[in-house]
Amino acid sequence: MTTLQSILIAIVEGITEFLPVSSTGHMIIAQKILMVPSTDFVKDFTVNIQFGAILSVVVLYWKRFFQTWDFYWKLLIAVLPALVIGFLLHEKIDSLLENVNVVAAMLVVGGILMLFVDKWFNHPAENQDMDWKRSLKIGFYQCIAMIPGVSRSMATIVGGMTTKLTRKNAAEFSFFLAVPTMAAASGYKLLKLIKDPQSVSVLSDNLVTLLIGNVVAFLVAMVAIKFFIDFLTKHGFKAFGYYRIVVGLIILILSFLGYDLSIL
Repeated sequence: MTTLQSILIAIVEGITEFLPVSSTGHMIIAQKILMVPSTDFVKDFTVNIQFGAILSVVVLYWKRFFQTWDFYWKLLIAVLPALVIGFLLHEKIDSLLENVNVVAAMLVVGGILMLFVDKWFNHPAENQDMDWKRSLKIGFYQCIAMIPGVSRSMATIVGGMTTKLTRKNAAEFSFFLAVPTMAAASGYKLLKLIKDPQSVSVLSDNLVTLLIGNVVAFLVAMVAIKFFIDFLTKHGFKAFGYYRIVVGLIILILSFLGYDLSIL
């Protein structure tokens, strides 16, 4: 992977990580368009640059991360389902990461659902306090996003709205939940790399690439978060739904016409 390719993929990550459009799906598509080979390092790169994106949440909402211990207790409850299911099914999940058709199909399905999200779930309750039941329910919704193309952001925000949180509060909790979830995913991948002598060598040779990717993802995500909160509060999900449907259909049509999406 060249430095330019790593920067472009990191830009895609920074823009899409907190938007309900599937960052993993878009990075897979970007990787194919840029003709980046699907090596072990590239797979780990797309996971580890998420660290830069989640750091933007900590910086933007740093006051919220210095609240009571109850804040961290709710995050722990919400992240547990993903930790357990991710550990049990990580090999199956990794195998799906290379399937562009799965990504495209999930983009379309998720896009259609997003056209109706506001109608179905935008009925906030007066009580907006985050309790353990809300946290756990959102945590289970997050597990759906293990399917590439679903979008962790979409799943957790919708999960929050089903508990009658406002769109803004659901989105912010989704951002907070991204920190332990993505830190665990990045940490697990990094630990696997460190345990493998050959991978350590590859990592050492690509430290600059990894650093650049994280810095770019951090800076771009800072801007994307501010944009998304404002846009979601005012306009809801429909625009993102239409976008997902168009992108997913284009990929599926290309596949149906016989284009080799492995070299898209």
